[in-house]
Amino acid sequence: MSSMNTNERIVPLLPLRGVLVYPTMVLHLDVGRDKSIQALEQAAMDENIIFLAMQKEMNIDDPKEDDIYSVGTVAKVKQMLKLPNGTLRVLVEGLHRAEVIEFIEEENVVQVSIKTVTEEVEDDLEEKAFMRTLLEHFEQYIKVSKKVSNETFATVADVEEPGRLADLIASHLPIKTKQKQEILEIVSVKERLQTLISIIQDEQELLSLEKKIGQKVKRSMERTQKEYFLREQMKAIQTELGDKEGKGGEVEELREKIEQSGMPEETMKAALKELDRYEKLPASSAESGVIRNYIDWLLALPWTEATEDIIDLAHSEEILNNDHYGLEKVKERVLEYLAVQKLTNSLKGPILCLVGPPGVGKTSLARSIATSLNRNFVRVSLGGVRDESEIRGHRRTYVGAMPGRIIQGMKKAKTVNPVFLLDEIDKMSNDFRGDPSAALLEVLDPEQNHN
Repeated sequence: MSSMNTNERIVPLLPLRGVLVYPTMVLHLDVGRDKSIQALEQAAMDENIIFLAMQKEMNIDDPKEDDIYSVGTVAKVKQMLKLPNGTLRVLVEGLHRAEVIEFIEEENVVQVSIKTVTEEVEDDLEEKAFMRTLLEHFEQYIKVSKKVSNETFATVADVEEPGRLADLIASHLPIKTKQKQEILEIVSVKERLQTLISIIQDEQELLSLEKKIGQKVKRSMERTQKEYFLREQMKAIQTELGDKEGKGGEVEELREKIEQSGMPEETMKAALKELDRYEKLPASSAESGVIRNYIDWLLALPWTEATEDIIDLAHSEEILNNDHYGLEKVKERVLEYLAVQKLTNSLKGPILCLVGPPGVGKTSLARSIATSLNRNFVRVSLGGVRDESEIRGHRRTYVGAMPGRIIQGMKKAKTVNPVFLLDEIDKMSNDFRGDPSAALLEVLDPEQNHN
């Protein structure tokens, strides 16, 4: 427990945000709050003595008693300078620890009744051993961190009082203000020295880990830069030799495939533009892999491959009857659809919707239709789909981005005119990522899906 004397006095309070002043510490402070300026002006009329206490939360502009730590530092105002923006820049020197007894809030200024906190100094061999250990650890910390100058260590090393040594070292450590406050509240000098030794050891371990991570990152960057340099050299050599076997040859091969793919003119322009970007990027670039994947998908689609339709109603009726018993109304509607298709010879038409409980033959009926038309059959199950990206496809910026299920189905079909079955369409659901049923409108509407 802290030992305190009976000397009590009332002094103005200057709340601090994010900064803590230890005894014997000299520091500049910028003061802008009205009550804080009034406190400094009142201190100037009474021996320039003020009580510095840290706020628990930095964002509070008008702190009350519960917002201030009870233990702080009595300080002397050495200098005051008014800045053009109206704030005061003051030079303060910490004198000793003190604890708040009473919070006296007046109209323009806050004063506190305080009593001095006396340090518990044992002055034995163990305390001196702690001092020496703390200095050794602090010296090692300075060598590793390089955040504190050697001149600072020389000043610290000359301090003979254990309490002052602990406060001085604590003021130079990059620790959280809450930890600094905890050190300020430790009255036992021996305990304070032990706490600081533990904190510095933790900081040394952190610095050691940071150094290892930094070295790994540096080695990785050096390796990447070396690879880039070597690739640029290889590219230059291939250009000089007219060699097309490197990436240049690969790009030419892709360009030829794009031009011969039969894709629409607008799509071909976009593909060639992406190919030009791909050629300029190093192979190690993540963007290079994304673009190559995009081009590969464009080339994998069956732009011109199509099966020859066989619309023979008698043949279709025979296949439907052989594959399915009954279902007369369903077969009649399918044959009606095929008859209209044969008469109009139009690709645009209504979409057949097959409704029924599981196991009645919806999927097999669609397969039979494909067989009767001499078309490839593709089935895409939409049961449980709840993300519209499953329909439209993911953005290319995402890692592992894939096209939507419709495009994947077209690739699987290997022809541009398959019979496409969207199975379990009633099992779709929606969540925060969007509504896949809304995205399906663009897929199924012939006025929209042509682009």
